[in-house]
Amino acid sequence: MKSCFKFALSIFLTVAFTDVQAQVEPGYIIGLNLSSITLKTNNSTIHSESLTGIHFGGIFEIALNNNFSLRPGIILSAKGSNFKVDTVDLSLSPIYFEIPLLAACSFGSDAIKVSFFAGPFIACGIGGYKIESGGEMKNINYGSGDDNDLKHFDAGFDFGAGVKIKGFMISAQYEIGLANISPSTTIYTEMNNNVIGISISSLFPEK
Repeated sequence: MKSCFKFALSIFLTVAFTDVQAQVEPGYIIGLNLSSITLKTNNSTIHSESLTGIHFGGIFEIALNNNFSLRPGIILSAKGSNFKVDTVDLSLSPIYFEIPLLAACSFGSDAIKVSFFAGPFIACGIGGYKIESGGEMKNINYGSGDDNDLKHFDAGFDFGAGVKIKGFMISAQYEIGLANISPSTTIYTEMNNNVIGISISSLFPEK
């Protein structure tokens, strides 16, 4: 957790420094996730079912010129997946503190703009739950080792597109998890987050 907050602080300091050089507009984002976790073990892929979650948080737009900008953010994002391993049913619903750093290219008029964006993200698991066969709900344990459910940190790549109308942007994005979030140290298992997101966001222009 301390590492998550240290990284968040570094983002805030970076944005504050950038404000000297360029116009920075803060805002918010909220939306839905359709997420899944790809699970591979012993060279085979285990079928998983998608889960629906939400994401929300704060964003910043750092205008570089009329068409290009940077969009860092600090977002809470609920992800997860349902699995069936042999005869065992398992549902994982982790909650991540996520920091994307996107580059955006926008075209159009002041009234309507089309935007394309892409960039990396890192994330830290801060909560969530799991449901095992029998229906008992438990908290997710983060860490490395077979006694845990997921590793703390995730990282990957985001890309998507959106339409901005009268200050509000509706966007769709795909998030590819590139880090192996499996905590297992005894057998090789690979787990990766993948998320399709639909979002509504808005900025608060400087007066």
